[in-house]
This record gives sequence, C-alpha cells and structure tokens, in this order.
Amino acid sequence: MLNQRRKKILEYVISEYTKTAEPISSKYLIEKYDFNISPATMRNELAFLEKKGLLYQPHTSSGRIPTDKAYRFFVQSIMRNRELPLKEQLAIQTELYKLKAQHKRLAKTAAKLLAAFSRNLAISGIIEDEQYFQSGIKELLSQPEFKNADEICQTIEVLDYLDDNIENLSKGLKHGEIKTLIGEENPLVKNQGCSLVVSRLKLPQGQNGVVAILGPKRMQYAKNISLISYLSKIFKNKTLSLMFVTITSNYLFIHVSH
Repeated sequence: MLNQRRKKILEYVISEYTKTAEPISSKYLIEKYDFNISPATMRNELAFLEKKGLLYQPHTSSGRIPTDKAYRFFVQSIMRNRELPLKEQLAIQTELYKLKAQHKRLAKTAAKLLAAFSRNLAISGIIEDEQYFQSGIKELLSQPEFKNADEICQTIEVLDYLDDNIENLSKGLKHGEIKTLIGEENPLVKNQGCSLVVSRLKLPQGQNGVVAILGPKRMQYAKNISLISYLSKIFKNKTLSLMFVTITSNYLFIHVSH
C-alpha cells in the first residue's frame, strides 16, 4: 500500500502527534527529520496520505493529524514490538510480589501500576468474582482531547458500565492475547476519541483475569501493549520466586529465580 518513505512519514506524523496533540505540518517534518526531499515533495506525500484516508486536516491552514485508519495501519504494519524497559519490569515485579498473590489486592494493584506507567485509565479485575478496579481517570481527563464537558461526561459514563463491557470485550481472547480497539472500533466511549488495549490473563491462583488500558487515540500503543504483555507474562509464570531486593539511591536490583 505504501512505499518505505510514505511509511516513515506516517510513522513520524503519528509519533509527533502522540507527543504534542497538535497537527503536524510539512515544514515541521522537513526541519526535524532527514528526508532529503523538497518541501513541495513533502506536501505532495502528505496529500497522498490524506487521499488514502490516513491523514486529515482539521483546518485548511493547519497541519495534518492521523485518522483511525492510520493508527490501525501503524499498529498492524509499522509498529515494532517493544520490550518493556528493565527498570519498569523491576518496579512492577516489586509491587506485585509485595502482595504475596492476594488475588483481590493483586487486581487492584495491577490497575494502579498500569495507570502509573501508561498515564492513561487502567482497568483490571477477576472475572469469576465480577470485581473490577480502575485507576487513572485524572490522568486520562487531563489529556487535551477532553476539553469540554460533553467529552468528559461521555468518558466518565464508561465507568458505570465498566464490568459488563470489559468482560464482553475480552471474550474469545486466549490468555495473553491482546486486542487493540482504535477510535470507532472502541464501543466503550461515544466520542470515538479513545482507544482500548485489552487482554485476558490467568492469575497466580488460577482465576481468569482481565486488564485494559483506555486512552486517547494518540496513546503510545507499543508501550501500552508491552505493559500488558509483561504483566501477563508475570502472572503466567507461577514458579517465579523473589530472592532478594536491594535498593540503592538511584537504581533497583531484583534477582528472580525460575
């Protein structure tokens, strides 16, 4: 569908829009990235991506922002699998092992950890118990996408039907399988400005669990997927045992035996 240059341009537009939440112009791309093409050529390439439904201009004089189709293409065809940084892995391990696998506290802590690292709304729960926890609503609503009262109300309304919706969305998933629902694919939020990353996992005591991250469409997909993937890996490996934890002034070292 796209040659390598157009893929790179789309990737950089998504990357910059994720950081700034502002339309990205051809001038900005030329100045920041070494494409070695003229401004006219860059404008033509952006126009091509717009014609293909991957970008659009909110205003005629503004830069361009990604569409739902662009994010879907990015997740499926451009995004590289990302390993969660070691420091974040160790921080997650530390908090989970403190609980000694107390299943309800484990689900609650999982939501807090996902919210803290993703800076989005995180949801976790135990399906058999029909008990779900959420954390990060403040972080989610602080994003530029939620500027007016209607958008805020629509997002908060999600929490009223959270239990049934998250369980339904995770149905059919194998343990550890991750589903990404982008914009209009996401049935939870009416304004279609959000995306959801959801997964089913097996908790240490054998219960079926579900975790999800809800954020704006410009969320960091690779990071959020890696967070959920790592959490699933931790829960799946029942033989992990924490041997010792040493905290220094600037780093955390954990030795885990299998």
